[in-house]
Parts: sequence; structure tokens; C-alpha cells
Amino acid sequence: MKSVEEQRARVLESAVMPRPVRVAISEAQGLQCAEEVVTERPLPGFDQAAIDGYAVRSIDVQISKDDTSGPVTLPVVGEVSAGSRQPTRLQPRQAVRVDTGAPLPTLADAVLPLSWTDGNAARLTVVRPVRSGEFVRHVGDDVQPGDVAVRSGTVIGAAQVGLLAAVGKNKVLVHPRPRLSVISVGGELVDIDRSPGSGQVYDVNSYALAAAARDAGATVSRVGIAAGDPRKLRDVVEGQLIRSEIVVISGAVGGAASQQVREVLADLGEVTVDRVAMHPGSVQGFGRLGAERVPTFLLPANPVSALVVFEVMVRPLVRVALGKRNPLRRMVSARTVSPVTSISGRRGFLRGQLMRDEGTGEYLVQALGGAPGSSSHLLATLAEANCLVVVDPDVTEVRTGDEVQVAFLAQRA
Repeated sequence: MKSVEEQRARVLESAVMPRPVRVAISEAQGLQCAEEVVTERPLPGFDQAAIDGYAVRSIDVQISKDDTSGPVTLPVVGEVSAGSRQPTRLQPRQAVRVDTGAPLPTLADAVLPLSWTDGNAARLTVVRPVRSGEFVRHVGDDVQPGDVAVRSGTVIGAAQVGLLAAVGKNKVLVHPRPRLSVISVGGELVDIDRSPGSGQVYDVNSYALAAAARDAGATVSRVGIAAGDPRKLRDVVEGQLIRSEIVVISGAVGGAASQQVREVLADLGEVTVDRVAMHPGSVQGFGRLGAERVPTFLLPANPVSALVVFEVMVRPLVRVALGKRNPLRRMVSARTVSPVTSISGRRGFLRGQLMRDEGTGEYLVQALGGAPGSSSHLLATLAEANCLVVVDPDVTEVRTGDEVQVAFLAQRA
């Protein structure tokens, strides 16, 4: 029996980033930049007002304690709005009203805030002086020509999108989202637009796993239920190997259907079915198929087991393919508010609800699966979970108040 760490290491060794593509910056959020974006022009491209106020020469608004000639006053000789393309020249002992972002008139070296004046529209009185350079954004303050705006390997977020727009880049080279295909197999399956007959069940897994893959960051093709005929099944799998970086086949371990799937896949490459020291989802398969040796997973038919295996094995592969430095979920320590049981020799990944004590700030967790007498295969309780309680293989019982490690799942709105 393989450990979780051994199986996951084997999976992650197969990670390959998709070839870089150039996309519009509006489509680049969350993707890893695949180039050094070097700026060609300074940002800002001209001296501009950082606030609403008056463009002045700082020397004209100095207030001396020994000056007995009265307050400093300046005539307001014009106004410059943001976006103005009309050149303006400031004469000594004059002021020009400027909006935030407006180009600074020639000779002006500072912006006097509105609140530092009496606000007179024709001839302002200076209440407080301003120093040279104050409240001015100079050419190249943010970025100089030749500076790297976004480095290769950076995951593009809102700030990077804004900076790319600010330096005039409408497209950027990125590592795209890995393409993941989800296939369900099993003679008992029907799609959700049909009524199941005797012995039939809805195809839950292709929908649930496709949603989990999108949450992980993949571009998903939900194939749905593949035909049981070996030739047709092979055609479906081969078609997905051509267009995908990852293939997930649910219902492919355990039962008669799984044997047929493995016989079909044997002609396409090597996939092994192993017992992994975890629960649920101990029996699972992994290998690489097709000419491109595409990572392919065989998951259990049970929806809870399939989703847990996806979380523990498939999701990290998607995250690595996206360029994430840490592909695993965030872990925290929490105290249990109810007892938990686990299987000896297997690492437990049990459903739970994570809470926080308002008084102490301590994390608390309520086990939804793994409580004494509970079933580990109830999909309804997985839907209620916001975390997985991770129980070490050598632990079979966790008492109320004991500390456990907890993996955050995606937050629900």
C-alpha cells in the first residue's frame, strides 16, 4: 500500500505547464505570466497634479514669520482639467487651478491643496506654504522605460492587470489554464435529464468533478457518460487525450466496468491501480496515456470518494500546472468539538465544519464524517463541509478537545 505522500509525489512528477499563449489582459487574471513585460514609456508620462488644488511656483507661496507685508495672495489665471492637451505656462506669482491627474503647467513645481488656501476662485490667499515637488507625480515616478512591469512567473492579479493597462499593454503571454476532461463510466449511470430506472443512478461524478476542476483553475470539458462498448470507449478516451493536459475517469476502479476500462487503456499507455493509505478513496488509479503521456486518473464511482481523491491528488496537479508555488490547501490547527474515528494505517480526510471561537480566536472543528457510527460516503454532508479533517494513519480515535490538522476547502458565498 502506497502512502499519500508517495502517490502525490508520483502524480506531481507528471506536471507539465501548457504552452504559453498570448491573451487579452482582461482574460489573464489568475494565470502565470510567461514573459518579462518591459515598459517602453515612463509612467506617468508627464508631470501631473496628485490632488485637486493650485499649480504654483513653491517660491511664490512661502510665508515668512518676519514678513510684515501681509498674507501671500496670488491671482488665479486659469484652470487645467485632467486630460487637457492644451499647453499652459505659469508666470511668476500666479496660480492655475488644477484637477487630480491634470498636466502641470510649465514652471510650476508644486500643487497647493485647496484646504491650504481660502478657496477664492479669482485671487487665493495662501494659508499654508507648499514645498517644491509636493503633491506632484513626476514623469517616471511609477515606472521608467526599460523597467520590468510584470516579471515572468508572476501570477497575474488585479494590480498586475492595472499595471499592464497603465503601460499600454493590451495582451500578455501567459501559461494558460490546463485543460482537464472528465469522463464517467458505468452501466448504472444515466444523465440528469433522464429518469433513472430500476438499478440506475444519476451521473453525479462528471458534474461534481468538473466543478471541482474549475474551482482548482482548470478549463474543463465534461464528457459525461462514456459508452460501455470497448471500441467506443477507446475513441472517447483517445479524443480527450488529444485535447487535454489531464484526464479524469470516474467509476474506473472497482466493479466489472473498471476491468473493461483498464483493458481499453492498456493499449494507450500504462495506468496502475493501487491501494493508497487514505480514506475515503483508498483504491485509485494513475498513469500517463497517449503520445503526449497525458496524466490520467481513475477514480472511484462513489461521489464522496471521487471528490476526496480529486482534492488530494488531482487538484495539486492542476495547481502546479498553473504555476502555483504551493499547490496544497492552507492548513490550520483546530480543536475538535466532537469525537472522530479513523481507520488504522490510513490517513483520514474527513468532512468537517470549521469555526472560530469569538472569544479566543481559536479554530474549532465539527466532524461531519468520521464521527462514531457515521458513514464516510454521504454526499449531503460533504456539501455542508468547509474543510477536511486530516487524521494521521496511526490515529484511530480523536477525542473531543484534541487538536487536529484541518485543510480549508473553497469558501461558500
